[in-house]
Amino acid sequence: MKRLSLILCLLSTPALALVPINQEPHINESIVAGRVGDIIRNTCPTISARMVVAYSKLKELERYARDKGYSEADFEAFRKSEVEKNRLKAQAAAYLKAAGAVEGDAESYCRVGRAEIAKGSLIGELLRSSE
Repeated sequence: MKRLSLILCLLSTPALALVPINQEPHINESIVAGRVGDIIRNTCPTISARMVVAYSKLKELERYARDKGYSEADFEAFRKSEVEKNRLKAQAAAYLKAAGAVEGDAESYCRVGRAEIAKGSLIGELLRSSE
């Protein structure tokens, strides 16, 4: 009888439980990339956003989250949470610093942006350079 109970318990438990959305790597990395791109476009005068691409990437990310099992409400709550915004902004700032961006030096942000565009990274896909 114990064996049957164990089997029924295992069958009724989802095989893979969802990690909290703020710990899902692809979702977090994508949002950080968007934040990095936003900082670059607002700091570097020769780089702008590819807004249609950014919107498309956001919709792709929303579909990815749904496909993983997160609800639309989960995704929106995560995106709008001030705590999460601050955490992700800190990650974006750390990424930029590690990539060579220096606060107060717009050209250093331009260099990072141009490098991301050249790499074809997600950050680079969100940006366009007028140089």
